[in-house]
Amino acid sequence: MDTVRARKTKTGRNIAIGVGVLALTTASVLLAGLDPASPSVERSAMLIDSVARGDIVRDVRAPGTLVSEQIRYITAQASARVERLASESGRNVQTGDLLLGLSNPDLQIQAMQAAQQVRQSQIDLLNLRTNLRSQILAQEGVLAAMRTQLVSTTQAARAADTLATRQLVSPFESTNATAAADEMITRYRIEQERLELMKQTIDAQVSMQSSQVEQLKAIAVNQQNRLSSLQVRAPEAGVVQDLTLQLGQWVPEGTILARVVQPGRLKAVLRVPESQAKDIRIGQKALIDTRNGVIDGHVNRKDPGAQGGTVTIDVTLDGPLPGGAVPELSVDGTVIIDNMTNVLHTGRPAFGSTGGTVSLFKLVDDGRAAVRVQVELGRTAVNRVEVVRGLNVGDHVILSDMTALARVEKVKIK
Repeated sequence: MDTVRARKTKTGRNIAIGVGVLALTTASVLLAGLDPASPSVERSAMLIDSVARGDIVRDVRAPGTLVSEQIRYITAQASARVERLASESGRNVQTGDLLLGLSNPDLQIQAMQAAQQVRQSQIDLLNLRTNLRSQILAQEGVLAAMRTQLVSTTQAARAADTLATRQLVSPFESTNATAAADEMITRYRIEQERLELMKQTIDAQVSMQSSQVEQLKAIAVNQQNRLSSLQVRAPEAGVVQDLTLQLGQWVPEGTILARVVQPGRLKAVLRVPESQAKDIRIGQKALIDTRNGVIDGHVNRKDPGAQGGTVTIDVTLDGPLPGGAVPELSVDGTVIIDNMTNVLHTGRPAFGSTGGTVSLFKLVDDGRAAVRVQVELGRTAVNRVEVVRGLNVGDHVILSDMTALARVEKVKIK
């Protein structure tokens, strides 16, 4: 009896184990057929936008400053010391108004020496003309005496020749008289050529000395201008800027002393990020926000290279200046790149690039969940992007950064 009871107990235990294994296998199969649990995200933490069709404007925004279109820099033409401050930054000045008084004793001495050299060169020129004229007169006197001697020797030669034919003088004396006449003819010709040569060179010598006088005059004028520049005056009407010198300060030659600008003629200089500067062209419309009004303008210059990660562009202001628009005022500029009409668009995602394909979560089940979809993006504006493919009008997408859920295809929204 005990043996039969033991066999029955062992059989029941095996049946129970088999049933348990079968139930566990069935549960595993059923669980394997179910989708993994979707993670949940808070709606309040997500940036959600809808897809719409319409017109959007592509633009580029950049900070900048207002700068005068006409700036006149005043530089020191000579090293000097500041002796007088007749104006200051921010003051309106007229053409010729005194700004600074400088001094340099060495410059005064140089100007006097240059003037003295001019006077000495003028005296030298006068002496040269006098000497050359005296030489001409002396040569003309020599030529006159030679002419008298030529006439005398010629007549003596003729007389000796006549007497020789009558045998009243010896042939030797006749020959000597003829030779003396020929010598005088040659000497007279030489003196004539000498006079002509002196007359021809007189103009060249006077011209060279006159040229030296003019050069010394130019040097003297330059020295005088440098001396006059010590009284620094406004070259044109405007507003004085950057006049920061102090009394007694030594200013080297070439130092910028101040600037004179015209506040009524301003332009905007914007610093555009180099990644966005490629779309900017000359002539594009721009809007300049001075925080006291918006001015219409257009792009008229673009730097060919980038510096410090930005490209500088100049915007000419077409509209009137609002109150408070002054040079060096910080402004915000917007350059209109393109007007896109009748395009499908949504908010700009926190990731992705223009003209590329990105993964976005599109809301489903009346906003209770979101599934991953592939979306091809086109042109972008500041906060909008063109949708080329993957979404339809009325769809809602999550624009927030979802890279933490890169392996998830569906999320729940609470």
